[in-house]
Amino acid sequence: MSIFRFPLLVWLGIGILIISLGIRQSFGIFMMPISDTFQSGREFFSLAIALQNLMFGMFQPFIGMAADRFGSKRIIAAGGIAYGLGLYLTSIATSSGILYLSIGVLVGLGLSATSYVIVLGAVAKVVPAEHTAKAFGLTTAAGSFGMFAVIPGAQSLLAHYDWQTAMQVFAVLCTLMIAFSAFMKAAPNQGQSQTTADTQTLRQALAEAFRHPGYWFIHAGFFVCGFQVMFIATHLPSYIADKGLPGNTAAMALAYVGIFNIFGSYFWGVMGDKFNKRYVMTSLYMMRSIVLALFVSLPLTSETAIIFGAAIGFCWLGTVPLTSGLVRQIFGARYMSTLYGLVFFTHQIGSFLGAWVGGRVFDYYGSYTPIWWATVVLAIAAALLHLPINDKPLVRSALQPAAA
Repeated sequence: MSIFRFPLLVWLGIGILIISLGIRQSFGIFMMPISDTFQSGREFFSLAIALQNLMFGMFQPFIGMAADRFGSKRIIAAGGIAYGLGLYLTSIATSSGILYLSIGVLVGLGLSATSYVIVLGAVAKVVPAEHTAKAFGLTTAAGSFGMFAVIPGAQSLLAHYDWQTAMQVFAVLCTLMIAFSAFMKAAPNQGQSQTTADTQTLRQALAEAFRHPGYWFIHAGFFVCGFQVMFIATHLPSYIADKGLPGNTAAMALAYVGIFNIFGSYFWGVMGDKFNKRYVMTSLYMMRSIVLALFVSLPLTSETAIIFGAAIGFCWLGTVPLTSGLVRQIFGARYMSTLYGLVFFTHQIGSFLGAWVGGRVFDYYGSYTPIWWATVVLAIAAALLHLPINDKPLVRSALQPAAA
């Protein structure tokens, strides 16, 4: 299937992800100005972002269940409202504690309803199974394009105005997600035959997944992904500034993460359709470990920072189409938002630790070096964890319909 023949819902989902994840990935460049405003150390902002990621993950399984039951349209609209409100409250905060509620809880809730789990769950119901990874890769790449487009814009706003104005501009952008959601209409399970999975209840689907060892290996691998990407997104700008490089170097490095992830996400998604997803995932994590090790080992210059952004960007979120594709391949599309939502919760626990521990380590040691090397070790571990997964689609016997 050509990407130009994907249903309208896919393209609407892409628009939503560009805004939602583009804003989210820009928060790292706000660390220093916000910390200066409230006269706090980096751990304060790190903890607020860590809380956001934890809430993002904690809300996700429940938001996923609601989307499976009521559809994605209403969920995304509500998420856009929460997201915009959280950003606006952040912009008018007069004490640091407010940020835990605004950019922490409310933005975390908004992200859970407007990001990959909900959008990919909707896409899974309208795209044939054999093209799932490709569609997921294209949709995932949208978040990367948002990163490429939004971060330079945020940097420009910070240069010409202040961080409060930038947050208010982002809050206005959230209204576009609400508008896009109004047009998201899809027939569930389009292009798929009726199977015994259609009578499977949510409780049966959860029990089935929890008994599957591969499901827990998928959880563990995605934990590592969350730890790595949120540590880098949150602390890379500060790390580069500590080395005496100009502020636009950090913005360019993160922008290159975004632009190269556009190609990387689609590439890894296509590879997931052509080859065994487990081995593709192992290759991705091994590539990450090499890129991270080289970045820590080599002298840091503006050029090496941008090269790092491009290299890590190519394998940045390629895990998303592969991980979600594995969940869909093994368990089917019926409860994908719920099952992938639980996996994503584990990802966000990793994100919480990556953001918070990064600030904690720096404030204690005055250096990011220990945690950079920890990300290298974790990438190797994640590569090995995917090898024993049994990725064969489950064959179910006839299920008896159960009362709701």
